[in-house]
Order: sequence, then C-alpha cells, then structure tokens
Amino acid sequence: MTTVNIHEAKTHLSRLLERVAQGESFIIAKAGHPVARVVPMDKVEKPPPHAPRRLGFMPYQEIPEDFDEMGREEIEKMFYGEEE
Repeated sequence: MTTVNIHEAKTHLSRLLERVAQGESFIIAKAGHPVARVVPMDKVEKPPPHAPRRLGFMPYQEIPEDFDEMGREEIEKMFYGEEE
C-alpha cells in the first residue's frame, strides 16, 4: 500500500482519487506517521440492510388525543393562582 504525505495528497488529490476508483488504496501520513487510509467505497464496511434506525428522541411513543389539554388545571393554577 502506497504512503503519501499530506502535501503530496493535497497537490495530487485528483490523481490519487483516480487510482482509488480503480481499486487501489493508499495511506496519508503526517511527518511519516500514518493519519488516514483512503480505500475504494466497495471495500468500506456497510451497515446491515435492515438495521433499525432511531427516528426522533423517543421512538415508538404515542401522543394522546388530549395532549393539548393535559395539565391544563395545574398550568392555570400556576398562572392565575387558586380559585377563591
């Protein structure tokens, strides 16, 4: 696997990506230390096709029909005080 430094990768990014598109991989290094590996997309691990996805903060929660009325009495007491 070829190793290129950051400057070379920035200068020749288009050429390097053409090589990756043909199936080749390479490593980008900074001061001789490997920082990243660039691989073709077909070699990237993909998530399972039916992996459950979380939608929203609390999935599978049902909203009650009277949601807009819930706590009305308590809220009115907080704003207007106790009835006399």
